[in-house]
Amino acid sequence: MQDEITIEKNPAKEKRKKMIRIIIGVVIGAILGFGYYRLVGCSSGTCPITSNPWISTLYGAVMGAVVAGV
Repeated sequence: MQDEITIEKNPAKEKRKKMIRIIIGVVIGAILGFGYYRLVGCSSGTCPITSNPWISTLYGAVMGAVVAGV
């Protein structure tokens, strides 16, 4: 007979790990969004996301949160 080992998960610790992962995703996404604005950008100014550094950074942060939360 084998003894079964049960591992109890701490819900607070799991929630904290998920929150840290999302925060890291937001930071990385914001950096990549701003980098995309700086490196690719929009020369005509008609691109809704890449013509403004604030919008590009915010969009990158949101996308980073979404990807990290999956």
